[in-house]
Amino acid sequence: MSVTSRYRGAWEGFWREAPDEQGAVFWDAEPALTAGVHLALFEPYVTFHGLPLVDLGCGNGTQTRFLADRFPRVVGTDISAAALDHARHADTAGQATYQLLDASEKSEVQRLHAELGDANVYMRGVLHQCEPEDRQPLVDGIATLVGERGRVFLVELSEAARPVLMELAQGADGPPAKLAPILRHGIAPGEVSDESVPDHLGAAGLTVLASGELPLVTAEYTAVGTRIELPSKWLVAGRTAG
Repeated sequence: MSVTSRYRGAWEGFWREAPDEQGAVFWDAEPALTAGVHLALFEPYVTFHGLPLVDLGCGNGTQTRFLADRFPRVVGTDISAAALDHARHADTAGQATYQLLDASEKSEVQRLHAELGDANVYMRGVLHQCEPEDRQPLVDGIATLVGERGRVFLVELSEAARPVLMELAQGADGPPAKLAPILRHGIAPGEVSDESVPDHLGAAGLTVLASGELPLVTAEYTAVGTRIELPSKWLVAGRTAG
């Protein structure tokens, strides 16, 4: 299966309107506060550091470029061609490569695995934005990319994030400036139960090797100047526990 045209169109419209500058998008926080923190949790479980790394749902590539300094080959993938245009434009040094990918579409993921072989995968905040029927196919796609030797680091908003987002969206002055475009394009985060994420991984044949809780840092601030952070859970998984 593949994602709905509505979902794909929402992301394409969002990224066509998004500014080029780093930090202008709600979740586009500095890598030192995002991928850098995640990498410290991920690396102890990466058994084959020489494998390519796929940044799944890379958006404008801010985290992709950071990861490209730390892995031998990094491929940023996204469902939105406009997002990849931003990523390529920002990657002036050509640190990574970028590919259009619907990771819920079996044939597309198989093609990328045939090109790369087994890969490590980084995915931040994608699953909760998917349509419910696309979530298991997406995780199945991750399992295909990981193969026998790779590992995946997955971080998703927890159930506790939903009331925080609702409060932000319904504030007296309207949603924060960087959250408003997300809502306007119909990309309101869905509700994924905390238990369902490891269940999806298990159904895809992956073993959870580690997990924990961590605030998901955004690039937005409250009216009083404090950075908005959303409750999230992270997991590392692979084909075996070995």
